[in-house]
Amino acid sequence: MSTLVTYFSAEGTTAKVAKEFAEKVGADVFEIVPVDPYSASDINWKNPIARCNREQIASKDVPVVGKIENFSDYDTIYIGFPIWYAAAPRVVYTFCKGYDWTGKTVHAFATSGGSGIGKTAEKLTPYVNGAASVDAKLVHNASEI
Repeated sequence: MSTLVTYFSAEGTTAKVAKEFAEKVGADVFEIVPVDPYSASDINWKNPIARCNREQIASKDVPVVGKIENFSDYDTIYIGFPIWYAAAPRVVYTFCKGYDWTGKTVHAFATSGGSGIGKTAEKLTPYVNGAASVDAKLVHNASEI
């Protein structure tokens, strides 16, 4: 079995950490990309009507580009993202819904978090139904994962 590092990056920070970590551990990489890319104004959390805020509050699905065809080949999956409202962005949840997580070990890592990591693992767990374990931590660089 293999390791996969997936990530959603709004401003490039998570992408950098995810790619460095994947190279370090010899993992495959998959970028979670929304069908409708985010603009700078979409992720301006200080604006209450910004897209990121509307999606989080309404628990909206955010369609994702592409699919991992050989997902069953992976037993350990790392999921990276920035923290939005003490949770993963909705695009991450939509991505997770598309796969069978049975028996997989899931490690979530967040690369920003003014609100902290909070209950990120608990909030992610229903979307990775069947995972053997789910944990989450706030990191600043690849060596902290």
